[in-house]
Amino acid sequence: MKQSSTKLFILYAFVVTLILTAIGFIIMPLVTNNERLIVFLTLFCGLIIFLIMIHQIMDRYIKPVQSAATAASELVKGNYKVRTYEKQYGDAGKLSNSINMLARFLQETTIQEKIQGNQLRTVINNMESGVMLIDERGYVNLVNRKFLQLFGRSKKDYVGYLYYNVLEQESIHRAVQEAFLYEEKVKNAFTIEMEIEKRYLEIVGAPVFNETRTLKGAVLVFHDITDLKHLEQMRKDFVANVSHELKTPITSIKGFAETLLDEELDDLALQQKFLKIIYKESDRIQALVHDLLELSKLEKDEMQLHYQHVQLSEDVNQEILPIIQHQAENKNIQFIVDVEDDLTLEGDLNRLKQVFINILNNAVNYTSAGGCIYLNVKQIDDTIQIEVRDTGIGMSEDQIPRIFERFYRVDKARSRNTGGTGLGLAIVKHIVEAHKGKIEVHSRLEEGTTFTIHLPKTRQYL
Repeated sequence: MKQSSTKLFILYAFVVTLILTAIGFIIMPLVTNNERLIVFLTLFCGLIIFLIMIHQIMDRYIKPVQSAATAASELVKGNYKVRTYEKQYGDAGKLSNSINMLARFLQETTIQEKIQGNQLRTVINNMESGVMLIDERGYVNLVNRKFLQLFGRSKKDYVGYLYYNVLEQESIHRAVQEAFLYEEKVKNAFTIEMEIEKRYLEIVGAPVFNETRTLKGAVLVFHDITDLKHLEQMRKDFVANVSHELKTPITSIKGFAETLLDEELDDLALQQKFLKIIYKESDRIQALVHDLLELSKLEKDEMQLHYQHVQLSEDVNQEILPIIQHQAENKNIQFIVDVEDDLTLEGDLNRLKQVFINILNNAVNYTSAGGCIYLNVKQIDDTIQIEVRDTGIGMSEDQIPRIFERFYRVDKARSRNTGGTGLGLAIVKHIVEAHKGKIEVHSRLEEGTTFTIHLPKTRQYL
C-alpha cells in the first residue's frame, strides 16, 4: 500500500516537473536575465506548493481508499484481523470505519464459530452413543470416539469413504436408505461381534436438512444396549427363578397338607414325618423371602452398616467355626483353619458373619464327602485377607463371571438339596463392596474353588 502511494506521488511529481520545465524553456528566451531568476524561483516555489498539495490530497483521499481496498482484499482471503486507518474525514473516513467494523464483526463471528465448533466436537466425542454423519452422496463426514470404540479402526478409515464400503452391517445400510427415502427418523437393532463378547446395538437414523428443507445427508446414532439386554434377561431369569423356587416348596406343602386332610392317618410317625416336611419347606420359603429382602436392601443401598471395632480372630473362632465344623463333620469333610491371632478391623460384625457363613456354607455344599476346606485369615499391610479354598466340584471359566448373580447355581440339584436359596454369594458380594472391599474367585472344574476377600482394616469414607 505504501509502495503504491509512493509510486503515485513520484509519478505526479515527475509529470509536474516536466510541465514546469517545458514552461521554463518557453519563457526563458522571452525574458531578461534578472527576470529569469524571478521566473525560476516562481516556478520552483509553484512546484513545491503543488507537490505539497498533491501529498495532502493523497494522504487525505487516495491513501485511505488504497488502504480500504487492501483491507477488503484481505477480508476476502479470510484474514479478519486486518484493519485500515480510521482517523480520516469525509467519505474516505466512513469507508475506513465501515471496513473496520465489518472486519471486527467477521473476526468475532469466526471466533464464536470456532468456540461453538470446539464445544460441539467435545460434546459429540464425549457422548455415550456412537455418531456418524453422512452427506447427501453417502460419504462419511464425521465419526466420534464412541463409534470408533464400537466398530474399531481409526477416523481416517471412515471419513471420506462411502458408508456401505466401510460398514458391512445390513441394518446400517437399511437405516440410511430409509432415512434418505422417507426423509424421517428410523430405528433398527443389530448385533456386532467384539473380541470377547457380542454387543447389542440400536441404531437411530435421521435425515439432515438445510434451511430450505433440502436433504443434505443423515446422522446415525448408535446406542449400546448390551447392558439393557442383560438387565432384561436378568429380570426374566429372576422372575422365572423366584417362581420356580417358590413353586417347589409350595407344591410340596400343599401335597402333604392335602394328604393329612383327606386321609385318615392313624400312623402318628407318618403324620410327624409329613409335618416335618411341611415345616422344612415353609422354612425354606422363609429363608428365600429373607434373602430376597436382604438383597433388595443391599442393591438399593438402603442397608446401614453399623461400624464397630471387630475382634475378628475371636469372633471367627467362637461364633462361626463351630457352625461350619458341625456341617463339615456331617459330610465327612476335613476343615482346616488358620486364623492369625489378634486380628481386628472396623466393620459391621453381623454383616461380616454373614460373609463368613455364606462363603463357608457354599464350600461345604459343593465339596463331596472326603474332601477338604481351608480357611485362612491374615493381615497384609492395611488389609485383612480372607481366603476360603475347597476341593469341591469347581466350575468352568465361563461360569465364574455369573456366580454372583441372583439364583445362579453351578450345580442346581446339589444346591437345592442342601436348602440353599441361590442368593448367598450375591449377598456376600454386596456386603464386601459396602465395606469398600473386593472379592476374587479362582476355580477349575473338578479341582475346587478359591474365594479371596480383601477388606480394609479401617473404615473407608470415600
